[in-house]
Amino acid sequence: MSEARTGGGSAPGAEESARETRKERVDRELLELLNELRVALPGVQILFAFLLIVPFQQSAARTDAFQRDVYFLTLLGVCVATGLLIAPAAQHRVLFRMHDKEGLLHRSSRSAYAGLVVLAFAITCAVLLVTDMLFSRTQAWVTAGAVAALLVWWWVVVPFWQRAHSTQEDLQSENRA
Repeated sequence: MSEARTGGGSAPGAEESARETRKERVDRELLELLNELRVALPGVQILFAFLLIVPFQQSAARTDAFQRDVYFLTLLGVCVATGLLIAPAAQHRVLFRMHDKEGLLHRSSRSAYAGLVVLAFAITCAVLLVTDMLFSRTQAWVTAGAVAALLVWWWVVVPFWQRAHSTQEDLQSENRA
């Protein structure tokens, strides 16, 4: 293996990517995606565990219709986010050695991003539910709105703004890095 591929060379990214084959790029990008999902999944699992415990608490009997509806939406959101975020690993296992890693990469990328969007919804709903139960409905809506705005800003607006304001050359060198 060359020095550039192993990272031992002095030129960062550009030289390495110039020598990277399409197959190597797809393999690397798929590995990067799976590593990103390893970061997201524990958070989803913790939120899911919390939601599974809530109905069995004594305070759950004191919830009103709004709180039960928000709980239901949060639970569904976490279930969908979990499914979407685990889908790449499940598809990889089922399609192992089918020689369609690039297709798997594209589907998995879309699934992962959709999972993150649904996760943002579920996190916002969880904040709405807990804040409403402990404080007031007004404070719950304000807090949930602030959390939603923060997540939309960092997970949607910033990356898409960066993508829209990068030249094709910037994107290519970013993909190589």
